[in-house]
Amino acid sequence: MNEQEFEELAAGHALHALSPDDERRFTEALAADPGRQAIADQDAATAAALADAAPEVAPPASARDALLAAIAGEQPGAAAPSPDAASPAVERKDAPGRRGLGPRGWFALAASIVLVLGLGVSGFFIARQLATPASNYALQQIEKQPDAQSATAPVAGGGTATAHWSGSLGKAVLVSDNLAPIATDKVYEMWFVRGGTPVSAGTFHASDGDATSSLDGKMHAGDTIAVTVEQAGGSPTGKPTSPPIVAIPTA
Repeated sequence: MNEQEFEELAAGHALHALSPDDERRFTEALAADPGRQAIADQDAATAAALADAAPEVAPPASARDALLAAIAGEQPGAAAPSPDAASPAVERKDAPGRRGLGPRGWFALAASIVLVLGLGVSGFFIARQLATPASNYALQQIEKQPDAQSATAPVAGGGTATAHWSGSLGKAVLVSDNLAPIATDKVYEMWFVRGGTPVSAGTFHASDGDATSSLDGKMHAGDTIAVTVEQAGGSPTGKPTSPPIVAIPTA
């Protein structure tokens, strides 16, 4: 486990936000390298300081909606989904680049909540930070890695697509520019093509032809990143139903 992975787990542990599997990974990594205890202690102390620093005030009524919108990667003030909206699984696939914040992201979010409630004037700046889409955050993570790579390819029908990936992180992000319009009942679906087998990596819409989208799941070395046009909600079979409009090898 590299240092960045451990730092993310340590942050989640301090906030009691880890899954059982990640909690086990954290404990094992700490036992394997006791020198990492300083990182865990620092995060625990920071979490405690955040809790102690929060004043006992009633947050404004709009705070909950703005916070949930930020977590979802939406702009504050956007219409909330109705109870009759698509199931969570479909909603997650259709939303461009929607992914979990990750332990370190939750740590930053917790800090931001305290500052928004306690500092007032700083709230505007922090709200802007919270509204950063998860796909852009993932792209920033990738670009910081020593093994970060990217490749651009033309898209059938017009436009280009640039894949960004890091093998050490196992993450990939697709940045699409000037894509041709597609029918409103269609969606772009991303795939990891692995050993000749396509694995769905989520769907996205391209507002005005542009989109930045995180691929769901772990990227493997040598995967080809492909995009097809599928019906709304993604391929019903779990396999592409149309030829790819772009395919970008990562090897």
